Amino acid sequence: MKIVKATYLISSPSFDLCPKLNLPEYAFIGRSNVGKSSIINALCQQKNLAKTSGTPGKTQLINHFEIISNSVAKGKQDKWYIVDLPGYGFAKVSQSSRRRWEQMIENYLRKRENLNRVFILIDSRHSPQKIDIEFIEQLVQWEIPYTVIFTKSDKEKPGVVARNVKSFFEILNEKLQFLPQGFVTSAEKKTGTDEVLACIDQYNKLVTEG
Repeated sequence: MKIVKATYLISSPSFDLCPKLNLPEYAFIGRSNVGKSSIINALCQQKNLAKTSGTPGKTQLINHFEIISNSVAKGKQDKWYIVDLPGYGFAKVSQSSRRRWEQMIENYLRKRENLNRVFILIDSRHSPQKIDIEFIEQLVQWEIPYTVIFTKSDKEKPGVVARNVKSFFEILNEKLQFLPQGFVTSAEKKTGTDEVLACIDQYNKLVTEG
């Protein structure tokens, strides 16, 4: 699958102000400054589609991007949404603002009917973080389908990345009945992005066939 057009659509302060429920959508979320915007830009092959920032907590709204892609398997174009969600965890904001963000994210994840899958972004440079594990456990409790994307693999030695990924899945294996699919990526090197797009293409196909 290849994205042929990606367009910023709207930034919404709450889930009920998001676009119509007419297309499947895939949400990207992770700890603040994990590289969400960079991965979205890499997937869409556009440098400045999603705004990137070195300041944690910069993304404060639910950001929708309309995507048109070519599906090799189906021989036709698909239309769907990518959603850039506010990061969880550390952010240089007030407690009240953080609570408002958290409620907005929960409402979106639990009530957005056309949400097809959540991609949870994990910084591959670091050992497993408690906040990431807890967020995944919460998604499982809410019965929300998800896939893990490990980011910034080019910023650390391959052996360290492999060890961190292995440790992450070992912890999940102790806590969950089923392990999620996972991809190791680099936005800068464009590694792993084709695999993520193939994953989305697979789920788009299930939507149209269903």
